[in-house]
Order: sequence, then structure tokens, then C-alpha cells
Amino acid sequence: MKKIAYINERIKSFNKKIYVPGDKSLSIRWILLASQAVGASTAYNLLESEDVISALKAIKKLGINYKINNKICKIYGKGLNGFNFNNNTIINAGNSGTLARLIFGLLVRSKNQIILKGDKSLSKRDFSRVIKPMKMFGQNIKSKNLKLPIKIKGTNYPRPINYHENKGSAQVKSCILLAAMKTPGKTIIKSIPSRDHTEKLFKYLKLPITITKNKKFDLITFNGTKNYSGFNYKIPGDISSSSFFIVLTLLTKNSKILIKNVNVNKSRTGIIDILKVMKAKIVLKNKQNHNGEEIADIFVKNSNKLKSVNCPFKMNSRSIDEFLLIFLVCATASGVSKFNHIGELRNKETDRLKFANKFLNKIGIKTKMTSNSFKIYGNPKLKLDKTYKIEKFDKDHRACMLSFIAALSLGGKWIIHDIDSINTSFPNFISLLKNLGAKIN
Repeated sequence: MKKIAYINERIKSFNKKIYVPGDKSLSIRWILLASQAVGASTAYNLLESEDVISALKAIKKLGINYKINNKICKIYGKGLNGFNFNNNTIINAGNSGTLARLIFGLLVRSKNQIILKGDKSLSKRDFSRVIKPMKMFGQNIKSKNLKLPIKIKGTNYPRPINYHENKGSAQVKSCILLAAMKTPGKTIIKSIPSRDHTEKLFKYLKLPITITKNKKFDLITFNGTKNYSGFNYKIPGDISSSSFFIVLTLLTKNSKILIKNVNVNKSRTGIIDILKVMKAKIVLKNKQNHNGEEIADIFVKNSNKLKSVNCPFKMNSRSIDEFLLIFLVCATASGVSKFNHIGELRNKETDRLKFANKFLNKIGIKTKMTSNSFKIYGNPKLKLDKTYKIEKFDKDHRACMLSFIAALSLGGKWIIHDIDSINTSFPNFISLLKNLGAKIN
């Protein structure tokens, strides 16, 4: 794949049925949990992206074997304390923040030291949120400025913890749960609601987890050290990947799309709820429950009269990976859209709030940005006819894919750099666009 893409015309109307690749969050979590099972586990429709391959390579370095062929993956786990690796083994998480943060939990009892590294983008990100609770478990951690590379060594006597997670971070919550899995006694997490794939997987494995919900937080308790057998798991399509095609369809005249077998877990469908408030035509069909996760087909029609949104704070964690796309839709809607308490966007692969502000200004949209809020002054008549160059976004895969959607739906001539960043989460993104009729050089 070339590192630069050229798009010189809008996509024509389409009416298609598509499948998107397996859910990235679930793929990585399945790998980590399968590595702790006793015996073989099999996943179907595993996402074969760079982040997921990094997770497979990580467990291999820790002494766990796997085989993968045509989206079917087998992992041969050795139980909760089955890791076997040399001192100062290096694990490279690549660009995957999910892998880098969750792996801390699995190393809570490691006898030897791990050196955890990442790519240039991941090495800029703050790891204090996982370092703090893991030190409470008794893990030994050495870092410079709380960033990668980080040296991690476990303890023989991990202590259960009582932890308040107040940022709505599913990665922190999952890291703690993975550590609790290997820790005797009761670990308690008081957490602002966020995506709950780890909890659902724990329930699927019949592990001793209890969850009590109220309006402001979830109270999660877990009793550790229970082994579990290898398990089979079918991974549904990724809602974050689907979102690019949802938005492309909304913004392309006379178009329809049906996206099959997508994970519509309520902790992940904030983008759908926000877009519906904006009068988008989106329907979930054939809903079913699969291994604790909600699955559905997503039907979308082009929507001409989109209106602005004052986004409720409670939607933020449910749509954190999709805000760039939501902002693009707001750019074409009537009225002023408002977003508050979204400073978390600054802590992604790139500063996505800053990127969004620059991007929308580039295409002629007025905005107002603070450190933690964003206003977008929509223009329903927005059509582009200039040349737009997209570069210097720290190879953020979602920023890159956003540029494709803007180019194909709004017009203009686009030069998009570093398109290999797409491989982080959605390797066949461009081929799917071409199947819809997109002309990309």
C-alpha cells in the first residue's frame, strides 16, 4: 500500500451490504484472556490488524503459543501463572494503547522483569493511570516521566485493592480486573461507566465478578485466583470501524448501507444515539445476544436535514473513539453543536481535539475550542472545491480515515499522507471504500 492517497472526486450514490472486520477491543481482550486459560481457546473472525498482531506477539514473548489462519486463531494457554520468559524480555506494544495498558495486569505476579515499549506515538502517552493502581497491587514499576519505555516486575504477594476510577477509562478498569484475576481476595472498583467488554467476558467465563450499577458509577467486585478452561469465541464486527461507513452514507446523496453483524454493546453506541438526536436515519435490525454482547445489523440512509447537538456528558465515554466523525457530521448540520468535558480526546494517538479544530477550520468551518470543550458552527450547504493536504497527525489511524470520509462525501482534491496508519485497526478500509465505488489513487 502506498503511503499517500489521492482523492479527486466525491463518491457516487450507493446501496450496499457490507461486513466490517472483527471488533478490535474484543480481539485484544480475547487474546489476553485466552493466554490465561487452561488449554486451547479458539476465536473466529479475529481482527488481523497491527494492534492485534502486537498482542499475539506479546503473549508469544511471554511463553504462550498460538496459530492463526484466515481470521481463526488458536491460543494454547497454561493457566493464570503460566507465563515463562527471561528477565528483561522486551515487549513492543506498537501503537496499541489497549495492549500496553492491559498487559500490566497480566504481569502482576511475574517473577522476571519486562521492558514494555511502543512506537513513537504511544511513547508520548501518559501511563500514570495504570501505574498508580498497579503499584497498589504491589507491582514494581520503573519509568521516566510515566511514559514508555517502562520496566515492569511482579510481586509474589499481590494485594487486593479498592480503587476509584474517575475518568471513565475502560483500559484502566480492565487492567485492574486482569490483575485481580491473579490476586487472592476481593478487589473492588468504583468506576465511572465505560465500555464493559472485559466484564462481559468475565461473566461469559463464569468468573466471580459482581457488578452493581447506579446513575453515576459502577461498583465492581472480583474474587481472584480461579482458573478457567480454554474457550471458543466468535468476534462480531467493530462498531468503531462501522462508524466510518455510517457517516459516509449519511453524507452521500441517495445512499443506503446495511452493515452486518456489528457489536452494538450499549457502552459503544454513543455515536448512533448522538446521530439520531441529529435526525440521522439509522435503524438497528436483527438484534441478538451473543456471549453476553449485543449484535445487530446497522441500516443507514442518507440524511439531508441534520441538526446540531448539545452533546450530554454521559455520551462521552460511549463515543470516545468516534468523536472525529461526529464532529464532521456537525460541520454539515444546521446550528451550533456543543461538546463539554472532552479533554480525554487530547490523550489519544494524537491530540484529536486540536486535530479536529485544525481540520474543520481547513474546510471552512468556524469552531471554538478550549482545553475541555468544543463548539462547531455547522454549514448544511458545505461543499469543498479546494486542494487539501492532510499530514502530521502522528499516524493516528482515526484521523487518517476521517480524511477519506470527508474527501469522498464533501468533494475537493485531497492528498492524504501516512495511510499505512490505517493498518492499526482497519487494514481493508480502502478496499471496502472502493467496493462502494470510491475512486482512490
